[in-house]
Amino acid sequence: MDELAMPQPVRARNLDDLNRHVPVHVVWEITLSCNLKCQHCGSRAGKRRPNELNTEEALSVIDQLAALGTREITLIGGEAYLRRDWLQLVERIAHHGIRCGMQTGARALTRKRLEDGKRAGLFGIGVSLDGMEDLHDRVRGVKGAWQEGIRAIETAKELGLGASCNTQIGAETIDQLEPLFNRLIAVGASHWQLQITVAMGNAVENDHLLLQPYRILELMPLLARLYTEGVSRNFLLTFGNNLGYFGPYEHLWRGFGDERLHWSGCAAGQNVIGLEADGTIKGCPSLATEGYGGGNVRDDTVADLWNHSPELHFGRLRDIESLWGFCRTCYYADVCRGGCTWTSDSLFGKPGNNPYCHYRALELEKRGIHETIRKVAPAPDKPFAIGRFELVETPIPGREVVATPQACEPFVPVRTAEAPLPKLALCRSCSQYVWPHEVTCPHCQANIAAAEARHAEEAARQQQILQELRSVLDRLRHLTTP
Repeated sequence: MDELAMPQPVRARNLDDLNRHVPVHVVWEITLSCNLKCQHCGSRAGKRRPNELNTEEALSVIDQLAALGTREITLIGGEAYLRRDWLQLVERIAHHGIRCGMQTGARALTRKRLEDGKRAGLFGIGVSLDGMEDLHDRVRGVKGAWQEGIRAIETAKELGLGASCNTQIGAETIDQLEPLFNRLIAVGASHWQLQITVAMGNAVENDHLLLQPYRILELMPLLARLYTEGVSRNFLLTFGNNLGYFGPYEHLWRGFGDERLHWSGCAAGQNVIGLEADGTIKGCPSLATEGYGGGNVRDDTVADLWNHSPELHFGRLRDIESLWGFCRTCYYADVCRGGCTWTSDSLFGKPGNNPYCHYRALELEKRGIHETIRKVAPAPDKPFAIGRFELVETPIPGREVVATPQACEPFVPVRTAEAPLPKLALCRSCSQYVWPHEVTCPHCQANIAAAEARHAEEAARQQQILQELRSVLDRLRHLTTP
């Protein structure tokens, strides 16, 4: 598959979406009822929420989202199909021409449920599989959950539904990613979304499941290799908002092959809406309710909340002054703005300093340091609750620790109304992004223009070779044609 020819998902944002803050993608927890017992569940799903929206209220929300320009709605739970009227909601979403998907643990997701979903207008499902069978069943708390997930993917494919997988990467997952990758291709999944398990809800109690930040150093090269192999096997890896942040593979993660696209800050409240089953609206479905709940759709219209709720607007207003720790003086501070809000806020009770960053881990490794997290306070027993963690810098065994360099102010570009979002360029020598004003790459010290010229020359040479190969194949085809 040609990377540049990969179809863009409907949730992909264009410049107009970014500048007008169109809520392109909505993730909607339609019930908190669940039939799994996941040790890492941030929402502590199980029983339905008190006072969940009724059918009429939910249908009204769908109409309002359509008027705002939403192009994709993903239904989640708990387990979305445990809500009795879920098919009515799918029908109304599809009626508006909005793509409707469902993220699921797939326990008891029968063929009939999938057939009914397709008939109602369901586009596809994303099945949660957090490793191979033994690990997945243990983490999800139900024996046989992995096999049911695999069957759901196979059945969805048979029915002509989109079928993908999403995986949370924890402390035990890295070694299982490659075998899971091969299994997903074998059963016909179209793509695979990955993200890091976040310290929220049940995951705080089970903090042994959390990936230590320094292990990003082994994770990212593995994902880059699997991404490249996946492209050649018609299988697309996509990356959640708490993976990446520059380093030498950032050009793979965001743009589905378009190197011009890179991480540009937390999208919460900018192009994403999260809805809880009781009507609470948030800028991102994963964020804590306390501090990020921006009102309720029972009290105000979705448009009023989207346009005027301060709790939804923090991502639109954030600048480097809200950053702290390593992120405050990072080279990418103004474009990254601390990475995923959910990840850092869940760890420290405030956003703006995210240790799950590839660029950060590489820079600390140069100084002989690994960064780890350690729990210092538990989380309350309620949905989306957070505890408290602290960062610990640990010397890498056998390495000399280099003193912390003197802090410097990061580059802050001048923004205009026509181009409010900073855009970076790719250094062709080291595959890391640089600000457009740079002449010498700050990462590898290469001359950026010279590296770009060499890259263009090599690309032209490869294109010529491909054209010559096609010509030879065409001549051979004519010779063998009767």
